[in-house]
Amino acid sequence: MTPLVEQIVYVCDMFGTAVFALSGVLVAGRLRMDGFGVMVLAAVTAIGGGTIRDMILGATPVFWVRDPLYIWVVIATAFVGMWAVRLPRRIPWYVLPVADAFGLALFTVIGAQKALAFGTSGLIAVLMGTMTGVAGGVIRDVLAREVPMVLQKEIYATACILGGILYTLSLQAGLDRIAAMLICMVAVFTLRVAAIHWHLSLPTFSLERQHQD
Repeated sequence: MTPLVEQIVYVCDMFGTAVFALSGVLVAGRLRMDGFGVMVLAAVTAIGGGTIRDMILGATPVFWVRDPLYIWVVIATAFVGMWAVRLPRRIPWYVLPVADAFGLALFTVIGAQKALAFGTSGLIAVLMGTMTGVAGGVIRDVLAREVPMVLQKEIYATACILGGILYTLSLQAGLDRIAAMLICMVAVFTLRVAAIHWHLSLPTFSLERQHQD
């Protein structure tokens, strides 16, 4: 990628980090946590997935240790979020989910891209892309004593898996990295936004028997 494209991806990565951190702030606020709790949930949501990815790949020190700006973005988002939720006028409900879908798409392609850079197979790249996108939210929900959203019927991790597959297949088909990134991100973003708009969900599994009268 050209330096300009890399810079654009970096800026978008910071935006995605802020959006994910804000989702952690909102969960902490709903549970009436103190300031430290807000910081913890914001941090694990924003950088948890990438941290686990880097540890598995052996990419140490992990990304936020090499570039502390990620931590500063999380801290700033936590403070701004705690202040903003007290404002009388709220942002429209759909802004955060759409921004989250964009962050999810970007995190997925960044995770898959980094895995491939470490010489992994396409399958592992898909898994690392999915982990980068969803693992932070899983940790957040566990700390909040909730069933993680990705383990329920939400089309969330599924979008990451689809995007990761399209990214690796695009590269194998001979497309350049920028084209492959765009295909992946458009797929993840479109599927996630469609799921939000039309309330799409996956079928659920239950062991409960249906009793007939």
